[in-house]
Amino acid sequence: MNNKNLAFGSLNYILLGVGIAIIIIGFILMSGEGTTEEMFNADIFSDTRIKVAPITCLLGFIFIIAAILVKPRTKKQDTES
Repeated sequence: MNNKNLAFGSLNYILLGVGIAIIIIGFILMSGEGTTEEMFNADIFSDTRIKVAPITCLLGFIFIIAAILVKPRTKKQDTES
């Protein structure tokens, strides 16, 4: 396969995959049982759902932004350094 036709390099795809995995973990941390009319579930206000999960998702989005912004190395750059 010719790498000149690809917009991203292998590092970009790795960072993109890591970012997506981190976002999925953040959404899993946010999930859980909700509160119904018959029963109040105090777990919806836990630190994991309120603080940890949104920060985890934010880190995932930062990884995805980094994956887009990182310039892929070309063979010419590899031989010069």
